[in-house]
Amino acid sequence: MKEIKEKNLNQKNEEEIQNNNKNIFIPGKNNYIIDSKTVLGKGSFGKIYLGTIKTTGEEVAIKLESARAEQPQLIYEKKIYDLLKGNIGFPKIYDFFSESKYNALIMERLGKSIESLFNEYHKKFSLLTCIMIIDQIVSRIEVLHSKNLLHRDIKPDNFLIGRGNKKNVIYAIDFGLSKKYRDSRTGLHIPYRDGKDLTGTARYASINTHLGVEQSRRDDIESIGYMMVYLMKGSLPWQGKVNSNPKKKYDTIKKIKIERKLTDLCEGLPKECIQFIQYARDMRFEDKPDYKFLKKLLHKMAKRNGLIMSSSKFDWIIPEDNKIENK
Repeated sequence: MKEIKEKNLNQKNEEEIQNNNKNIFIPGKNNYIIDSKTVLGKGSFGKIYLGTIKTTGEEVAIKLESARAEQPQLIYEKKIYDLLKGNIGFPKIYDFFSESKYNALIMERLGKSIESLFNEYHKKFSLLTCIMIIDQIVSRIEVLHSKNLLHRDIKPDNFLIGRGNKKNVIYAIDFGLSKKYRDSRTGLHIPYRDGKDLTGTARYASINTHLGVEQSRRDDIESIGYMMVYLMKGSLPWQGKVNSNPKKKYDTIKKIKIERKLTDLCEGLPKECIQFIQYARDMRFEDKPDYKFLKKLLHKMAKRNGLIMSSSKFDWIIPEDNKIENK
């Protein structure tokens, strides 16, 4: 098996961008300027740069991939964003275009990723913040599933907070590995298959994904469960398994996931964490997740620990409130 890795722009195109700020002009449309020195992030198949709409001065995020890429992904990702348009927690898309060297997706500029924030907080979020993050992620994935799509790469890097007064909103991004699990016209679910390569990020992949089984909705849910444990504990027991042979590395991670009891994986955490992951593992291939049940587990977790879920109580918002109060 092999993990699907991020595909950067080829070296020649990278150097062209880095040499100076590049104006991308579309006749009859806005002129987008790329700040080549500010990389906002990396998607599954390209880098994301800070950009500006020249006519308005508005900052945007510009995701680029080489027009010569063997498997172009941005046009596919643009179609997914179009399906998600109007739903909370998905970035606004301004434009998509191709020129001779690049495909470009112009999108709303968001804030920091959950992974980046987690590192800033020395991998210690409050329990309330962890619960509220996962609660919003369940909602985002429910919307995605309702559009007949799987994410297939659930991880803290692929969830960002908004900017300004939207810092309490968690946004889902990077649908380069997303796939339809159901025909939108017939409602027919994709067939069960095995012998598949590992798609996504091994750290958060479900056991069935490691076993080579075609992914379905249950796998997104199991990945959310591992992300929850990671945020609450600061690490997962299969992290840091370095091996020059990718197959051996993934086999080691798979072995730990299969053999580690959930009671040990979730030791010291609220019992609802075990219930969340066990629920995902018990699902059958075509089962629709009970999103309300999963969210009830999260709300129950908060209540049992005397916590009140409020969008103004994320760890990265409270310090700012304190600064205002102390003025």
